[in-house]
Order: sequence, then C-alpha cells, then structure tokens
Amino acid sequence: MNVNEVIANRICQIAGTPLGSKTPVHPNDHVNMAQSTNDVIPTAIRLACLSELGGLEKAFAGLAKEFEKKGKEFDDVLKSGRTHLQDAMPIRLGQELDAYAGSLRRGLKRVVEAADYLRDLGIGGSAVGTGVNVEPEYPRLMVKHLRESARVELREGKDRIQLMQSMGDVAGFSSQLKVLALDLSKIASDLRLLASGPRTGLDEIRLPAVQPGSSIMPGKVNPSVPEMVNQVCFQVIGNDACVSVATEHGQLELNVMMPVIAHNVLFSMMILRNSARVFAEKTVKGIEANEEQCRYWLERSAALATALAPQIGYARAAEISKQSVKENVLIRDLVRREKVLPDKEIDEVLDLRKMTEIGVPGGKHGGISAG
Repeated sequence: MNVNEVIANRICQIAGTPLGSKTPVHPNDHVNMAQSTNDVIPTAIRLACLSELGGLEKAFAGLAKEFEKKGKEFDDVLKSGRTHLQDAMPIRLGQELDAYAGSLRRGLKRVVEAADYLRDLGIGGSAVGTGVNVEPEYPRLMVKHLRESARVELREGKDRIQLMQSMGDVAGFSSQLKVLALDLSKIASDLRLLASGPRTGLDEIRLPAVQPGSSIMPGKVNPSVPEMVNQVCFQVIGNDACVSVATEHGQLELNVMMPVIAHNVLFSMMILRNSARVFAEKTVKGIEANEEQCRYWLERSAALATALAPQIGYARAAEISKQSVKENVLIRDLVRREKVLPDKEIDEVLDLRKMTEIGVPGGKHGGISAG
C-alpha cells in the first residue's frame, strides 16, 4: 500500500496536483489495478535471491579455485592425518586442501539446485492465489517481462495457490546456504588448527598476517580472517533458524512473516559472498606450508603402525604402536630394532607416500588371514 501511494503521489507531483489528491492517478484503481500484493512480495523475494546468486557463485568458485591451486602446490608435502584429534594415517597437505575445494563446490552445487525452485513464480495469484481480478494473460506476460528485465530464467508457476501458501522453496534455499556455511566454517576452523602455535601447536601451515595479533604480546599473529569466517557462518546458521520458524508460521493462504524471511536469506547471501572473497584473497592465497614441521609430526605418528597390520596382524601392530609411544621411539626405528620385518621390506612397507594412496603398503599381506 505504501508503494502504491508513493507512486501515485509522485505522478501527482509531476502532474501539478496536490499530494494525496489521487488525481490523475489513484493508488488502488490505477497503480494497484484492483489487485493484491500478496503475489508480488513472494515473487520479489524469489527475484532478489536469484539476482544475488551470480555473485555468490563467483565468490565461492573463486575460493574453491584458490584451494585447488594450493592443493597442487603442496601435493608433495607429507603430513600426519588426524581423526578424533589423534594420530592417523599420513595424508598429503595438497590432498587436504584440495578436498576443501571439493566440499565448497559440492555445497555451491546444492545451493544452485535449490535456487532452481525459486524460478517458479506465483505472480498473478492475487489475493489468495486464485487469480481474482487478474486478466488471464497477466501471469504469462508478467513472467515474460520479468525474465527480460531481470535477465534471469523464470517460469510461470503451475500452482499459484501453493506458491502463495508455502515459503518452502525459499526455506530450502536458505537451508542449503546453511549447509554451505557449515562446510565453510569447518574449513576455517581446520586452518586455524593447522596454523596453531607456532611453538605449542601444530604449526603445519602459516597463514598471512593481516594485523598485529595482540596489544600485549609482541609478535603474536592471530588467524583473524578465519575467525571472521567462523562468525559469519554462525550468523548464517542463526538466519536459517529464523527462516525455518517464519516459514512454519505462515497461516492458510498467506505467510505474513515474509519480511523477516527475505531479510535473513538475503543477509546470509551477502555475508557469505563477502566472507568467501576475503577468505580467498587474505588467507587462502597466502597459505605457506611448514614442510619441516609436517615431516616432524609425521615421523612421530603412532598411527604408522597401521601399515604393518597386513604383514604382522592387528594385535602385533597395536603392540608396536603402544611401545613406540611409551618409549618415545619412531615406528620405523622400533620395527628395525625389534626385527619385526626383514630390513629389505621395512622401507617398502613404511613408504609414507604410498600410504597416502589406495593400496596395501608393501604390496602383499604376508600370510595373515583376512578373517
């Protein structure tokens, strides 16, 4: 109603008639044309999300590309994998970073797939979706006009009553933004952990310094950008929770909670897009590998005993792992000292690079029963 009145009054100004005179243009009879805005607002939400989608795609594709570049750059850097925050089998730093790119691309693909539902427009549904007071050709012509003016692929909705009642398509889109944020936050947290230290943490990678990290501790550098990314993702998760509740609170033929739905979905898109750009430019592009520290932790990993299991069995390999930790001796040195394997087989079985690829280190099972 406010928009109708603003447009009508502006025309009155141009025509030289008093504001509020509703002459020569009436806000209801001429601007609104005896129709309802109940089909306009959900259409506007869908168009707004679709119009912002390109920027989001570009930002996350760029972030994924930076991770892929680092994946190639660090493909030869061997390091310890970790599960449950405990020593696990070796992995290459490049594999870790390239996997982050894969997660982002899959998440973005789900967002784009969810956005396809937004292309169905219920414009022409008028008050309750039935199309009362609407010329029969109006829906088709409106979709055609919007497609041309917005330069977005759109479709005339088959069930305008359903499209007015339900905000499920927007909620589904918001949900996939949340899932993308979950992966993004996990990645940011991983980088913070891998860069922890430099003396009392993992220190396997170094992140670019974007600011002095502490006002009291000289030389301290904090992972400020990944921390920002975490907080953005927390906000997106909260936004989606709001969208979910607002979507459920639509009653009968109309969801009157659309303003808060629109605000939160578009806010999520904006902050995700901006954080992805900054993350790529200010952090990922400048990641450096601390190969010496990666090698140091890997050589001391008790999980390397896993490669012995096909040769000597799980129980004996577990004994070797525990003994290595207890005596603070490398698995390789312990295997050689205890003559667990012939010397000529040790390097082959404990080949760290081969442990990062599919297959059995050493290439044989040494007679241990698979049962």
